[in-house]
Amino acid sequence: MNGKKGSIEINIPSITNTKLPENKKCGEVSALGKGWILSIWEVCKEDSNRVIFSLKVGLAVLLVSLLILFRVPYQVFGSSIIWSILTVAIMFEYTVGATFNRGFNRALGSLLAGILAIAIAELALSSGRIAEPVIIGLSIFIVGTVTSFMKLWPSLVPYEYGFRVILFTYCLIIVSGYRMGNPIRTAMDRLYSIAIGAIVAVLVNVLVFPIWAGEQLHKELVSNFNSVADALEECVGKYLDDDGSEHPEFTKTVTDEFPDEPAYRKCRSMLNSSAKLESLANSAKWEPPHGRFRHFFYPWSEYVKVGAVLRYCAYEVMALHGVLHSEIQAPCNLRITFQKEIQDATNDAAELVRCLGKDISEMQRSLKVTLLKRVHGSTERLQRAIDMHSYLLTSTYEPPDNNTSKPQPKLSLTLSTTPSNLSNQLVELPELNSNPPSPPPGTIPPLQTESYHEMMRKQSRRLYSWPSREVDAVEEEGGFSADFIPKMRALESTATLSLATFTSLLIEFVARIDHLVEAVDELSKLSQFKQEAL
Repeated sequence: MNGKKGSIEINIPSITNTKLPENKKCGEVSALGKGWILSIWEVCKEDSNRVIFSLKVGLAVLLVSLLILFRVPYQVFGSSIIWSILTVAIMFEYTVGATFNRGFNRALGSLLAGILAIAIAELALSSGRIAEPVIIGLSIFIVGTVTSFMKLWPSLVPYEYGFRVILFTYCLIIVSGYRMGNPIRTAMDRLYSIAIGAIVAVLVNVLVFPIWAGEQLHKELVSNFNSVADALEECVGKYLDDDGSEHPEFTKTVTDEFPDEPAYRKCRSMLNSSAKLESLANSAKWEPPHGRFRHFFYPWSEYVKVGAVLRYCAYEVMALHGVLHSEIQAPCNLRITFQKEIQDATNDAAELVRCLGKDISEMQRSLKVTLLKRVHGSTERLQRAIDMHSYLLTSTYEPPDNNTSKPQPKLSLTLSTTPSNLSNQLVELPELNSNPPSPPPGTIPPLQTESYHEMMRKQSRRLYSWPSREVDAVEEEGGFSADFIPKMRALESTATLSLATFTSLLIEFVARIDHLVEAVDELSKLSQFKQEAL
């Protein structure tokens, strides 16, 4: 016992302490498993065709494997039936058109390789035992060199898989035929097995929940139209609502993924979808008439052309986004001055883009004269507003004082005037730039309104100035010197021109929409879209 002579003390660790690491490890494994399950579920939820495609591949491989698992088919075809499994695994593609394309390359390459292998094998057998391996080896070298060179030929790039099939099919047939002693029988067995695998792959892909490349291309193009319209409205909305209070540093903007701008991220990914559209269009050309696309020689290439014009418009949205997150920003009060005109032009342009996408989605032709006139009208009002109030975009403008009898014309009234009154207002604009009358000598000058430079300087306290230096830091060093005023005015002029850049990019976007309307109209004519009922 403890405390007595010769007693032994035994320390037994607590059970709870020994189980803590195991419980912690089990918790980590459980959390990791849940994370994997959630990620798999998100991928399947995003595109259910992925699950369908995986199940179809499994079904096709199972059907071909039954020829090996059952004894009777295996006795008929022999071990060469394994080639059918290889054919299904290589030939089965995501869409029906891609499967037909790869199947054509597979069939043509295997046929040419089989014929060539039989001819070279017969030539080698007639040359004697000594010359036979030399001829076979030399032929393998020549075939490998020629096929590898031809698949790099620019005009033959779509058939690159066919040249690869010729290479490995020829090598396997002629080498195995040389060892087995019967090259003709070996080549025929391989071709039969390849044909069985190709037929099973095509039937399963076409008959069991087919995934058509043409339908995928159609949906992808419509989605791109909506992405461009959403990104345009999102970018302009953030630009007009930004008061400059939370302007991030430029280094953070470069590496930012903009999680609060989902439409921009979709539009950015759309710019990299040209290869996807071209691949879907090439696959769709191999598909028979199906679904809504029920006539032969459907103009799938026009979808690629419309996508190219749409990307041409999306580049302007990316440029607008660059101005939104640039380091040089126009003051908030200057943006508000042109807010109505910018918002109207944006809404009308986005509505027209969505209307074009809707026409493609529903495969109909509608008259867009009214929408085009509305877009052009709102853009002209924006141009007129910029022209009549261009003095706001220069750093030399000083607003008049409060004692002057002539008030400053409001933007809304200016835009509502008729063309006859417009010329009169343009004549009156120079009077705004004239200096206010000086007060009589010996009197205290009246309280003038805050100058434009003063408002600019106060607002820049909430922003990083360009170059990257806060205005408050300059004031702490002793105020503004005489040499600093010209520099400050130059920076103010650069900041105000940021608004001019933004509006010019928006106007350029509207100009590019005209080309987009023409491309969609050409697609609707060649695709024989139905005319919308009036």
